[in-house]
Amino acid sequence: MTQNLRIVSWNINSVRLRLATIERFLHDHSPDILCLQETKTMDEFFPREAIAAMGYPHQIFRGIKSYNGVAILSRLPLEEGESRHWYGREDARHVAARLMGVEIHNFYIPAGGDVADEESNPKFAHKLGFIREASDWFSDHRSRQDRMILVGDLNIAPMENDVWSHKYMSKIVSHTPIEIEHLARLQASVDFCDTMRHFVPATQKLYSWWSYRAKDWAEANRGLRLDHIWVTPPLVAGLQRGEIVAAMRGWESPSDHVPVVVDLKI
Repeated sequence: MTQNLRIVSWNINSVRLRLATIERFLHDHSPDILCLQETKTMDEFFPREAIAAMGYPHQIFRGIKSYNGVAILSRLPLEEGESRHWYGREDARHVAARLMGVEIHNFYIPAGGDVADEESNPKFAHKLGFIREASDWFSDHRSRQDRMILVGDLNIAPMENDVWSHKYMSKIVSHTPIEIEHLARLQASVDFCDTMRHFVPATQKLYSWWSYRAKDWAEANRGLRLDHIWVTPPLVAGLQRGEIVAAMRGWESPSDHVPVVVDLKI
């Protein structure tokens, strides 16, 4: 028996600040699973009751004060997954759950600072070390036969048309060759399928983030595709539809990221 599932990944940039935006999105798009990054709140202050009242009573989240934080919110019952700390830091960048025999991993990979050099920039070393460790974990503890979904703000735009200018951005953190190589290694660890590029050709521009610095973000359209939903091979045949809800970047008091939506049968 198969069941339709709509899963969303969204860097919300403060869950408490954007509760009204979340409610509007849930009303319009009705996902079964909403995965958030950058919730920016400690667990005791997470708005669990308000989100449960929106129809999402099943919640697994990890947070710290003021920054980072990840959550998996569901209309359907969840089981706790193997949430982990990476690169020796308890900084709330990963949460995992199980749903109907599918393992869901929600990641918020470090941004990496401004300089693409591990020796001179500890933030960039953290980013690459985090990805290497996650890649090794999937290679050692999971397989391509497992039914898994990996979502999150991975803070890397891997393809030429995932950035507004490949030539310019190739020297900027988020699209440098070494980051792309590391992300490819994570993707290859269990042969994850990049669902948005399953639906949208690599020749087409596709973004999920636009800087707050650009007031004319839509006209300039200098975006990056930093937000991803991947699935392992057993789930690829069930993929039905994918969407990046770009119009939400123009809503009142938006996050600088917009939701990525995937429909699949499991």
